[in-house]
Amino acid sequence: MIKVCYIVTKLELGGAQKVALHVAENIDKNIFDSFIIAGEGGILDHEAVKKVRLHHIKDLVREVSPLRDLKALFKIYSILKKEKPNIVHTHSSKAGITGRIAAKLAGVKVIVHTIHGYGFNETQKWFVRKFYVFLEKFCALLSDKLIVVTKEDIKKGRHYKIAKENKFILIRAGIDTALYKNFIPKLNFKETLGINKNLRVITTICPFKPQKNLKDFIKTASLIAPRLKDVIFLIVGDGEQRKELEVLRDSLNLKNRVFMLGWRTDIAEILKASDVFVLTSLWEGLPCTIVEAMCCSKPVVANAVDGVKEIVVDGETGFLIEPNNYAKTAEKIMYLLNDESALKNMSAKAYASIGQEYDITHNLKEYEKLYLKLN
Repeated sequence: MIKVCYIVTKLELGGAQKVALHVAENIDKNIFDSFIIAGEGGILDHEAVKKVRLHHIKDLVREVSPLRDLKALFKIYSILKKEKPNIVHTHSSKAGITGRIAAKLAGVKVIVHTIHGYGFNETQKWFVRKFYVFLEKFCALLSDKLIVVTKEDIKKGRHYKIAKENKFILIRAGIDTALYKNFIPKLNFKETLGINKNLRVITTICPFKPQKNLKDFIKTASLIAPRLKDVIFLIVGDGEQRKELEVLRDSLNLKNRVFMLGWRTDIAEILKASDVFVLTSLWEGLPCTIVEAMCCSKPVVANAVDGVKEIVVDGETGFLIEPNNYAKTAEKIMYLLNDESALKNMSAKAYASIGQEYDITHNLKEYEKLYLKLN
C-alpha cells in the first residue's frame, strides 16, 4: 500500500482545495492510502472529515506569520514522522513551502507539488517578488516533480529559472465535467434567491481578496446598471475584503443590484441561472470556476491573465480583457446581453470546448500514474 499525504493551507471552496480533496477521496484504495493535512476553518472541513482522514493544524494560515509558519512546519513534520507517508503532495504556495520543507526533514521519499499559480506576480514590489522567487527555487530543489495546471506556468517557471523543464508536468485542475454539463436546474431557483425570474444575471465566484480584484467587478456593474435595468450581479464567495467591497457597492448606489451571496455549495444551480460569467482577477492559476461556467454553457468575460488565456478563446467562447480595464469588461457584457444570437453562439461554443483534460476523473488517473512512476 502506497501512503499519500496531501497538504493544503485551508479547505476553502477553491480549485486547489477541491482537487486535493477529490483526489484524496477517490484515489484507488486498492493501491493507495491517503490523508490530508490542512489549516483550520475551511468551508470544506465538514465534508472532508466524512471522506478522508484529516489532520488539522491551527497555525497553518494563509497570512505570512514567521512564528506561526515555523510552528506549522514542525507540526507537519511531527505528523509526517508518525504517519510515514511514501508520497507528500502539496498544493498552493503557503502549504507548498512549509509542507515540502517538513517532508524533506521527515525523510519522505517522494515530494510532489502542484502549482496553482505562483506565489509571486508582477504586481508585487521587486524585492517581495524576488524573495518569493527564491523560495520557489529552493522548494523546487526539494521536489521530485512540479505539477502545473497551465502551460503558462511552465513558461513562467523557466523564465524565473524555478526548475528545469523536465521537472514540470502538466495535469490540469479538473472538475466533474459531467455533473456540470448534465446538470438540470430547478425551474424556480432564482426565486429561492429572492430574484425575479425575468432578471438577467451576471455572476462571479471567488474569495474576497486583492488577487481577485472584485472592485473592478463592482465598477463594471456601475457602468451596466444604469443602461440595462433588468440585470443584476451576483458575487459568490467571502473573505477579508467584504467590508470595503460593501462600502464601494453602496457608494455607487448598487445595493439593490449587486448581491454578495457568501460561500455556496449550489454552484451549478447559480451558474445555470446566470447569463454571463465574469472574472476580474489580476493573476490566476487555472480557475476552475471558469471551467464550471463553460460546462454550464455560459460565455466568459475575464481578464487575460495566466491560465485564463488557455481556457477562453477570445471572440469565440468569451472575451479576454486587459486587466484593470473594467470599462471594456462592461462593454463586452452589454454586447452579449444585447445580442441574443451572439450570446447563444458563444454559450454553445463554451460548452463544446471543455474536453477530458479538464475532467477530474481523467486527471485522477494521471495522478495515479505519476505516483506509481515516482514511488
